Amino acid sequence: MRKLYSAYRVLAMIVGVLLTIGTFVALPLKYLAAEGSGLQRFGEALWPLWVAHGWIYMAYLVVAFLLARRAGWSPQFTVLMLLAGTVPILIFVVERRVAREIAGHPELVA
Repeated sequence: MRKLYSAYRVLAMIVGVLLTIGTFVALPLKYLAAEGSGLQRFGEALWPLWVAHGWIYMAYLVVAFLLARRAGWSPQFTVLMLLAGTVPILIFVVERRVAREIAGHPELVA
């Protein structure tokens, strides 16, 4: 379970960072910068960021689901964990809550 939790934390951080950069940097540059400007082209050039986010998010879904089931968390909390990778910044809040849950039950990672 310790390895699963470690994998969850790493994937959550990567997914969160990619989603945040994509949402607050790439999208504004692509759609709000002057038409044909270098900034707009840079925003468009960040498309691999979205591809990476999608693939890593798939791995995150699997790991988060397995962690939630092994820890015996409620279906509502499990769904929150799974959807957190689709809302910018939310994944960081959920990851902290998961860390508190794990800290409160050390037998889960023993």
